[in-house]
Amino acid sequence: MDAAGIYARQSDALGRYVQLGVAGDRVVSVSFPETAPENADSDHPLLDRVDGYLAGAEDDLADVPVGLTVPTDQRAVLEAVRKVPYGEEVSLERVLAMAAGLDPDREEDVETARAALAENPVPLFVPDHRVRDGPSGAPRDVAAFLRDLES
Repeated sequence: MDAAGIYARQSDALGRYVQLGVAGDRVVSVSFPETAPENADSDHPLLDRVDGYLAGAEDDLADVPVGLTVPTDQRAVLEAVRKVPYGEEVSLERVLAMAAGLDPDREEDVETARAALAENPVPLFVPDHRVRDGPSGAPRDVAAFLRDLES
């Protein structure tokens, strides 16, 4: 992966930018701003892959290294979501069953999972849009586009 920095490119499919924050060899943030920061570079191989994915190429992006700086219980949720294959959807209950140390029957764990998805720092690479009854770290219209894209 290229040097650390902020990378952003306009996505015609989304009608907004895709912005990546990269630190070392890991993606640490993904956002979808209306405009790109002035200091953002538009040239990054991951942006090329994202462009292809948004254009319909079947790419689960699961091999992209991510840096998750979230609490351990939320990390377990996001790591479970990362294992959901391209084109599949799972329930929040299923995610909790897949996440180490969490119980789908405990309301506290359900709230932890919902918070992890809503605060997901790297949507696309942790595909929370594949959780049919959970929130997303991406804007609602972006998550809906991604669901439609993979269906």
